[in-house]
Formats: sequence, C-alpha cells, structure tokens
Amino acid sequence: MTEKTKEKSRKKRSISSFTILAIILIVLAIITVIMGATGVEGVTGATIANVATAPVKGFTDALPVCLFVLVLGGFLGIVTETGALDAGIAALVKKLKGNELILIPILMFIFSIGGTTYGMCEETVPFYLLLAATMVAAGFDSVVGAAVVLLGAGCGVLGSTVNPFAVGAAVDSLSGTGIAVNQGTIIMLGVILWLVTLAISIVFVMRYAKKVKANKGSTIMSLQEQETMKAEFGEAQQETEEAEANPDKKLMTGRQKWTLVVFALTFVVMIVSFIPWEDFGIDVFNAGAATEEVTTQVSGDDISASWADAADAGALDGELTFTGDVEGTVTAEEQVSEGWSAFLTGVPLGQWYFDEATTWFLLMAIVIAVIGGLSESRFIKAFINGTADMMSVVLIIAMARSITVLMGETGLDIWILENAANALAGMSAVIFAPLSFLLYIVLSFLIPSSSGMATVSMPIMGPLANSLGFSTDVMIMIYSAGNGLVNLFTPTSGAIMGGLALAKIEYSTWLKFGGKLFIILGVVCAVILTAAMMIIPGAA
Repeated sequence: MTEKTKEKSRKKRSISSFTILAIILIVLAIITVIMGATGVEGVTGATIANVATAPVKGFTDALPVCLFVLVLGGFLGIVTETGALDAGIAALVKKLKGNELILIPILMFIFSIGGTTYGMCEETVPFYLLLAATMVAAGFDSVVGAAVVLLGAGCGVLGSTVNPFAVGAAVDSLSGTGIAVNQGTIIMLGVILWLVTLAISIVFVMRYAKKVKANKGSTIMSLQEQETMKAEFGEAQQETEEAEANPDKKLMTGRQKWTLVVFALTFVVMIVSFIPWEDFGIDVFNAGAATEEVTTQVSGDDISASWADAADAGALDGELTFTGDVEGTVTAEEQVSEGWSAFLTGVPLGQWYFDEATTWFLLMAIVIAVIGGLSESRFIKAFINGTADMMSVVLIIAMARSITVLMGETGLDIWILENAANALAGMSAVIFAPLSFLLYIVLSFLIPSSSGMATVSMPIMGPLANSLGFSTDVMIMIYSAGNGLVNLFTPTSGAIMGGLALAKIEYSTWLKFGGKLFIILGVVCAVILTAAMMIIPGAA
C-alpha cells in the first residue's frame, strides 16, 4: 500500500466531532438504561425521548453562547472584509521575523492570567480563529494557534486562584456546612498548579512549533486538515509572503490601521467586562449606581401564591395555607440609578455575560464597517457570510451541551459522585487525594461546567475530607485541578469543540497532539495535590 493510499484510507476512517458526541450521548444513554433496568437506586434509564430531545435542550441551554458565537462570526466577517486582519497579521509577523516563537510564551501567559482570575473559557472562542491565522502566517500550523489559546487559558483555570466560577463557587457551596476555608492556602496551591502546568505546556508547544517551523512535514495534521487550513488561513500567509518579497511595500492603509485599533479595543472591553471586578473590591465600573429600600405590603394569599410557584419549579415541596388573615411587609433593595459603564447595555462592565457581549460585538461590527468604508450591501453580505461560517461551531456547542442535559435527567452524575465518596471514606491521605482527583476527572466528563461541578460535588466532598481530618482547602484545589485538566480535552465542552472547529482541527488530531502532555500534567497535579494533602493539616 502506497503512502497516498494509506492517507486516503485514514481519511475515510476519520469521524467528525458531531459523530463523536452522538456516540458518547448514545453510549451514556445505554448505560443508564442498563443501570435503571437492574434496579440501581438514583439512576433513571434514559428513554428515546430523552435522547432525541437532548440536542434540542442542549441548544436551548447554550443559546446565549450560540448567539454570541454567531454574532462574533459576523463581526469577524466584517473585519476580514476590510482586509485589515490579514494585513495586520502580515505586519506583525514581518516585525517578528526570526523571533516568531516568542509569541507563544507571551500569549500563553496572558491567556493563563484570564484563566486563573476569572475562568476564561467560552470567551476564548474568538481567539482560536485569530491565533490560528497568526500562527499559520508565522510559519507554524493552526494546532499551535489552538494550543496557545486552550493550554494557556486552561492551565490558568486548572490552577485557579481567585476564579469566582471555580474556587469562588466551591467556597460558596460550603458556606452552609460550617467548614472554615483558608483563602491564602487556596491561592498558594493555585499559583503552584498554575505556573508549573503552564511552564510544562509552554515548553511542549514551543518544541512542537519549532519542529513545524523547520519542517512542514512534521505537522501532526492530516493532509486533508492541511488543505483546509491553507484554504481558511492562506490569505494571511500570502500577505506575509508578499510583505517579505516586497519589504518596501506599504502593508496597511489608514482605514485598516484604525480598524485594527477598534478591533483590539473591542476584545479588550470584552475581557474587562467579564472579570467580576466587584468580587475583588473594585467598583470603579459601577460608580454612580444607587439603590433604595422599597417596602411592599403582602397578604397571606400573596405568600401562598409565591409558595405554589416555588413548588411548581421544584424548589419547595408541599402546600402552604393560612387559617386566618395574614398581613406583612417585604423590604428589598431596588436600584434607582445605574453605574456609568452600564449606559450601553444596561449592565456595568464586570457584570456582563453573553447577552451583553453579543450586543457589544454587534455594535462594533457596525462601527468597523463605517471605519473600513464598507457599503451597506458589502456589510450585510460579509456579516451573513461570517455567521454562516460559525454555524457548524454553534451546532457542536449545542451537541456537547446535550450530554450534560442527559446526565442531569437520568441522575448518573450524582450517582457516581455519591458512591465514589462513600468508597473513599476511611482512606489515608496518600490514597484519598489521588483517587479524589481521579473522581473529579471522571465527573468532569459529565459536568464540564466548573461552577456546576462545584455546586454538585463540594457539599459532599468537602465535609467528607473534613471528617477524615484532611484539608478542605486542598480538596477545593483537587476539584479545580481535576475539572481544569479534563477541560483541556473533553469532547463535552462546547468551547473546546467549537474552538477546534474554528481552527480547522479534528478532535482526534488534538488528542494525538496533546495526549502525552495531558498525562504528564495529570501526574504532576496528582503529585502536588497528594503532597499538599499530606502536609497541610485539616481544620481542628
């Protein structure tokens, strides 16, 4: 068999991200059916309806993210139409000629800061496209671009220090248990995990990038992926080659320069807007906001109706009735004026989520179209084409979320957690820590959301560690590291699958690229956390 025939055969055997996610969904459904049929308590067998509706419910659940990605695609389509993006990349690569490798550690460190401070994850999606184009133009491949984003932000999340969606959610979930938490210990362990895993990842990515730069044949991408990469990112590479061939040629017009300034400002504002500044004691973006106390009269009928609504929603059980007349008052804080930075979306910077970010990118697409001199017809066409390019990414995000939906409906995730926690009781620290880490790795495939994982697991695992005389602070970092490690490669994460799709990388290629690295990072984290569990004392 010739090399060409082998390559064709390998292409035919390759399956898409959609198929991988569908297989996982069906396999997990079958597992729940078997468990339900054998009488396993706490697990309900998935029905055909559960499986059939899971992708639709996943889309509904992920709708804010999906809409954000679509509008983002339109925004990038407008920027691309101006020609500023390709020209800017060419100018950057020309300036760094011979020093392109320096981009990798700098950018990975920047992304990691976002990860460790506020859990940068879905917000990284737009950067996959940008970094893939930049790295291809610099002589690497799009795998390097994806690795810079995913491993950079991912190692930061793995070693979360003040990330409100990871350690913040974990500490909050323990608030009702009476267990004291030492934030200093959490930050110290977070910094160690963050910097150690980041250093390993930077070395790994730079070694691979150096090989690809020296020999394009050493890329891990298949021939089909390489062809797709050239078709998608070839213009930026061509601009770079032309700039090298004509050093005196003017790379950017005045309009393009201003377009790039606004383009950069757009992303800076997005990043600033997602960081929960008030959690860190910084309220500069909410300055001017004012509230007042409002007192409202309520009757027994009002209270009964509110109780019934809560019961219908599943938050409460039973009925509430009164035998006589009941009257009372409810006092609540009502906002009377918004902070200065809320003038655009109604929500101040630092409190934005995907609805506000989507609005911001939509407005800035219009601004860039004006600066770039695009006509109305060119704007509409470029915006629609940009959103069309993102449609596959949106569907992948929805499909990935469907797996989490199915797990919640069948109760398999909670069953695994509770039974594993019972099995861990009575073990020594040297065994308890690595097995708890392994448990979080398994659970994180089912619940990729860091805040969701904290809410579900920490009220069980925190008290368990405390009752065994182990440090709850270390248990919080075991959760953070386990969940963070899995979110470097899990197919149930819409951000990962969507980002890889933007970079034109098959999921199997990503596993092949980072498989050894993920194992190394897992072992390193297990060693650090086990040592910490043995050294750091539990609460008295």
